[in-house]
Amino acid sequence: MIDAVLKAARQTLSPPFRAVLLKSLAITVATLIAAWFALDFAADRLLTLQNATLNQIAHIVAGFGVAFGLLFLIAPVTAAVAGLFLDDVAEIVERTHYPGEPAGAPLPLARSLWLSLRFALVVLGLNLLMLPLLFLPGINLAAWLGVNGYLLSREYFSMAALRFRSEADVTALRRRNRLKVFLGGLVVAGLAVVPFANLLTPLFATAFFVHLHKRVSADEATRLRSRGPANLPRP
Repeated sequence: MIDAVLKAARQTLSPPFRAVLLKSLAITVATLIAAWFALDFAADRLLTLQNATLNQIAHIVAGFGVAFGLLFLIAPVTAAVAGLFLDDVAEIVERTHYPGEPAGAPLPLARSLWLSLRFALVVLGLNLLMLPLLFLPGINLAAWLGVNGYLLSREYFSMAALRFRSEADVTALRRRNRLKVFLGGLVVAGLAVVPFANLLTPLFATAFFVHLHKRVSADEATRLRSRGPANLPRP
């Protein structure tokens, strides 16, 4: 796990990643800025109090609310952006660190976009449902990390593994290694709450879960070989 984190961190800012990094940052920042203006515009239209002082206070509070609301958008936005550049990042990681192994098959664009959009909506919806917990000190951060760690681990691991496996195989593999995959999701969720560093989440998480999938696959292959041919799964 630590080795995968270090490899992904080093590669995120490496020269081969720069073109993807610039595109990823541009889309992520543009999306968050658009969301900021949309939320701010909605707040201005909804807050029309007659008392000027109360109206000003309400707009100040709304400004903090808009900034707070962007926290909910970071996870779904980064997940959606990751889907756009998954294959580019995965190919670089595989070519650099696993040159002797078969390359993964790129996901069809329509499927990749659908998976990213579906997941982004799920993350946004669950974060909104979790909103009341975020006002409870001591519980808010743990709840946010737990929910988003699970969701991000599920999404990024699946996207990395789908380059090599069917959807059924990916689900089975993820369930057999649920703790390791979930801990990987916590790493990504932790990065997502760090200002500015969270803009690198799509590239880091994709590279990290490519390494994690490779590690998990190698471990499973080793276990199967140790059990002998009689215990290999039937085709």
